[in-house]
Amino acid sequence: MRTFARYGYTVELDETAVRDWYAQAGEWGCTCGHCRNFLALARRRQLPEELLDLLDSLSLPPEKATYVCELYHADDWREKGLLYQLSWRLAGKIVDRPAGPDNGVGWGPLVSRPWGGLMLGHETCPVEPEFPAPHFDVSCTLYLPWTLDEPIEGPNEEN
Repeated sequence: MRTFARYGYTVELDETAVRDWYAQAGEWGCTCGHCRNFLALARRRQLPEELLDLLDSLSLPPEKATYVCELYHADDWREKGLLYQLSWRLAGKIVDRPAGPDNGVGWGPLVSRPWGGLMLGHETCPVEPEFPAPHFDVSCTLYLPWTLDEPIEGPNEEN
């Protein structure tokens, strides 16, 4: 186990279990436009540099997120992007959390960053039921641009 501390969170990571699991894992598999948009950005490493540095330090391939969801897009989405929630699962445990209110049962406080926010906790839904235990998730919310060469609502609809 390796101790890792960032943003007020301290975790103990089973680096071998993380590397082994992600080595055999496929990319995020949803084929909707919003998920394909995320995958295109992740493959080209066009996520915020600070987030990429965090994922790299944890041996997490950006395109192998364990949860991806475009939460909503407002009328001004072309200017600020689409709000996504992204998660990656890690083998290990959270040993300390930053001060502040929890962000739901099993989740620590949301830490604001210039590009969005992140929090650590345990997703209760079986996102990846075969993942080594114990485990936890790093989840973030951030705005991402639409980069696909198709309308945002789908290939057969207008913007």
